[in-house]
Amino acid sequence: MATAQTRTLSRLMMAPAVIVLLIWMIVPLVMTLWFSFQNYNLLNPMMTGFAGWANYVYVIGDPSFTQALVNTLLLVGGVLLITVIGGTFLALLLDQPIWGQGILRIIVISPFFVMPPVAALVWKNGFMHPGYGMLSHLWRALGLQPIDWFNQFPLQSIIVIVAWQWLPFATLILLTALQSLSEEQREAAEMDGAKAVNRFRYIILPHMARAITIVILIQTIFLLGIFAEIRVTTGGGPGYASTNLTFLVFRTGILSNDIGAGSAGGVVAVILANIVAIFLMRAVGKNLDE
Repeated sequence: MATAQTRTLSRLMMAPAVIVLLIWMIVPLVMTLWFSFQNYNLLNPMMTGFAGWANYVYVIGDPSFTQALVNTLLLVGGVLLITVIGGTFLALLLDQPIWGQGILRIIVISPFFVMPPVAALVWKNGFMHPGYGMLSHLWRALGLQPIDWFNQFPLQSIIVIVAWQWLPFATLILLTALQSLSEEQREAAEMDGAKAVNRFRYIILPHMARAITIVILIQTIFLLGIFAEIRVTTGGGPGYASTNLTFLVFRTGILSNDIGAGSAGGVVAVILANIVAIFLMRAVGKNLDE
């Protein structure tokens, strides 16, 4: 049983790590807040001083902010739709006793271990390039004109790339949940004459509800910060067609050299991400409590 002396000693030993973590989190946040209220533009170093709410008014009033917000919601929603439906299908497929099951599972899961910039480069040059990409060869073989994906469908192309990366994660979580389903329960439903569609609807899907909730929760948190895929492929364009909030902060703060406005955009993005996270936690958290 721990005494008061040992408890004090353990707290003292943990204190340096806790202090470092607090500094690690608080210092960047405080600096971002400070710069968001300052006139700080690298192209105009003579203009300095307190800016008040001007940077926030500029960022929120810019039409590109609304478009970036809509693009962020479409990006997150599109990737979630593809990964949840595709992950469920692949989990059902991989749960079947087929030849080469182990190798097939490794192949399906492998895209998750590819770094985002590398994945974006592979899709940009290997699949979607209008001149020598595999899709352009396929289109020509079918007698069709190749599509310039990143100019004609920039946001949809990024959704496909990000979904390709996150599909293995959803498949892995959903497959684990599927394998925990009682075999006796499935056999009893089959003996009662339940069709495959009804077994999926009334037995498998309710059993996977918690796993689907976890997939949506974790993926949403990470998808709100998608950056590398946009930077490597479209650069946020054409115009602002594929710019999300994260990339808008980068464009404003780094590419436009307006550190004050970029910091204000970062603070707004953090606030919006936290609002989404709170609603998401309250909405899907009920499912986890049941």
